[in-house]
Amino acid sequence: MALPSLFCLLHLLIILSNSPCSYSSSPSNSLPKGSSISIDHQNDHLVSPNQVFTAGFYKVGVNAYCFSIWFSEFDLQHDKNPTVVWMANRDVPVNGKHSKLSLYKDGNLVLKDADNSIVWSTETKATNGSLSLQLEDTGNLVLYQVNGHPYVLWQSFDHPTDTLLPNQPFTRNSQLVSSRSTMNFSSGFFKLYFENNNVLSLLYNGPEITSVYWPEPYLKIWEAGRSTYNNSRIAKLDSNGAFNSSDKFGFFVSDFGTRRRRIMKVDYDGNIRVYGLVDQNKGKKWVVQWQAFSTPCKIHGVCGPNSLCSYDQESGRRCTCVHGYKMKNSNDWSQGCEPIFKPCQQEVEEDYVVVPYIEYYGYDIDYIQNITLEACKQVCLSNCNCKGFQYKFDNSHYNCFLKNLLYNGYQSGFENTMYFKLPKRLLPSFRQPFGNGSGYHCPGHLIMPVSRSYDVKHGKGSFVVLLSVGCVIGVLEIILIIFFFVTTRKDLTSTAQSYFPVAPGFKRFAYAELKKATNNFRKEIGRGGAGVVYIGELSDDRTAAIKVLKEASDAQGESEFQAEISTIGRLNHMNLIETWGYCVEGKHRLVVYEYMANGSLAKSLESNKLDWEKKVEIAIGTAKGLAYLHEECLEWVLHCDVKPHNILLDSDYNPKVADFGLSKLFDRSSGENSSFSRIRGTRGYMAPEWVFNHPITSKVDVYSYGVVVLEMITGKGPLQMQPISVEGSARDQTLVEWVRETIRACNESNNRVWIQEIVDSTTCGEYDTHVLTNLVKIALQCAEEDRDARPSMSQVVIMLLHTEKED
Repeated sequence: MALPSLFCLLHLLIILSNSPCSYSSSPSNSLPKGSSISIDHQNDHLVSPNQVFTAGFYKVGVNAYCFSIWFSEFDLQHDKNPTVVWMANRDVPVNGKHSKLSLYKDGNLVLKDADNSIVWSTETKATNGSLSLQLEDTGNLVLYQVNGHPYVLWQSFDHPTDTLLPNQPFTRNSQLVSSRSTMNFSSGFFKLYFENNNVLSLLYNGPEITSVYWPEPYLKIWEAGRSTYNNSRIAKLDSNGAFNSSDKFGFFVSDFGTRRRRIMKVDYDGNIRVYGLVDQNKGKKWVVQWQAFSTPCKIHGVCGPNSLCSYDQESGRRCTCVHGYKMKNSNDWSQGCEPIFKPCQQEVEEDYVVVPYIEYYGYDIDYIQNITLEACKQVCLSNCNCKGFQYKFDNSHYNCFLKNLLYNGYQSGFENTMYFKLPKRLLPSFRQPFGNGSGYHCPGHLIMPVSRSYDVKHGKGSFVVLLSVGCVIGVLEIILIIFFFVTTRKDLTSTAQSYFPVAPGFKRFAYAELKKATNNFRKEIGRGGAGVVYIGELSDDRTAAIKVLKEASDAQGESEFQAEISTIGRLNHMNLIETWGYCVEGKHRLVVYEYMANGSLAKSLESNKLDWEKKVEIAIGTAKGLAYLHEECLEWVLHCDVKPHNILLDSDYNPKVADFGLSKLFDRSSGENSSFSRIRGTRGYMAPEWVFNHPITSKVDVYSYGVVVLEMITGKGPLQMQPISVEGSARDQTLVEWVRETIRACNESNNRVWIQEIVDSTTCGEYDTHVLTNLVKIALQCAEEDRDARPSMSQVVIMLLHTEKED
């Protein structure tokens, strides 16, 4: 009996020597060789030395757990939704019993499920020396081999999930993949990575299609401000909030320089956002400090095929099926919609429903130039694979874009019209979309919750309880949001002075700080009707333009400040001035902008610094900025004072539209027409609508833009012409009238080179006659007295770019 007992004892010792022991002591930042973190022990986790990060098992569903790293500020015992920054096994969760993470003596870090199967491992090997798994202060989980000096065998920073931490390198081998939803942490459809052309890109990798949607696919790489000429493929977000990539892409977060916790994340909706952890009265909250998309419907795949995406600030992003289609899966919009009719039935008569202001990007089965609408309809009707077409105006004629797939549909400010082909029997029931579409963010209804294959002994009871708890939490959240909104409104209305809510992300400066930055407002660099602009040096060494608004104590000064702040807080475009912050202190109202080295366009025109090439580029860039204001913002924005003084030039003479103190916002649902309490703008650049009290639309900015372009070409001011007599009274001839009269006179005298008569002879460099001739024609079209005869700014951009291509 003694021999068998001794044999069993030896066998047990051998098993114990090869199996990692449980690591259930008090939390530390390291896991030694041969130890385990068990899911069965609640306090089995690692904590970084600075107490900021925790690593352990995180619950992702019913009896489903992932080994994760999260911010310790949100303790699992007190907050059921901590901020997770990394997951080892996001797509294969482990059981809530008997699962463990083990560091084997051979150097392999292994995650095993309850049945002892390997779910995840680092697949590392250690040759000699000691081993240690450590959670660093940076949030990096590092496996060290120590043999004289530490050597990194593996680190979580090399394998990010959906989040990038400050100073975490993002390389050619890295990728951020979104989660499936807020409730489902498994891999979603959106990925940030370095493309083969060395450009940092966002990819939609859906169930049926794959497409890159950032940078904007319709732009050339250099038009998007990127460069393919690099081989390092590396990007990083530093602790101050500056992001830089080897493809020349970079940005500063809105609170740049403020020391706080930050994360950069590819959210489940496909947008990249940088969050900052901000102290608030009721605790800490993650606040968006930067985002890649201000128009979320432009993200590919957000609503699936055969659907339309719309957005407004109150209800957020919304998805709606195209008329004649129904939702494929009521729990998941990514699957889109399917037809309620049988396609390609020869005996069924078909026709079209027409929806304006709709864009469907890509999937053109054919592209026909200079075609009539009726001809385009017939081509689509005769093609079984054609699901509809877009009919667009481009370069003085209409083009037909036939669609074989309806992907990436969204409500657009551009004047695009979509024709959907349907059986005639479905046409009478058509109603305009976006009226009652389903909200994308409805909890538990439109986004598939996490679903795992772990069986629970008590049947569906736990699931029912969890669902009930989820519903209760959802109701409580809605009640709290309503309560917060009501109390906030009460606080605002009870204050002596009320302000428009400033978009999250602005830094609020103290008046003393800006006074010091400008050396007591010593150096003035600009002056206008709304205020004086000074140059200043901020505490983070950035050079800024600091605008001190006039009349801040009266109603007009206050309203101008509120209009400017609420407008610029929503804008993000390379041809619009970037705003870094503001100051509201007593009677002081200041706005802090990026400093533009070459000042205003007016200053450059006066000093004759611009050659013809720069002038053409400025005309194109300004048009792009205004087109964004009018048609791509979350709200329609009118500038109302477009003139050379409000177009600023950076060190490379790239134009940026500035000064939105006279702007007017329009809610998309209310249309463009609006009334104004007073005339806005500058004499000479103002459209006739202001004088004749006609409805004010975005076409007033188009008129002003036309005058600015003519001023650049001719070198003459908008009203510096000889006086003319009109119906017995004399007045100054406008620049627009002078150009038209000069062209008419040249044409009557058979002089076909009228461009030579109007161009500014003092401008340096040779000009392209074809380019300038077209530019003048476009400017005159913009400056038509009849607003309906003027193109939209998006059409102007298309015409300008087409002129460049022809050249």
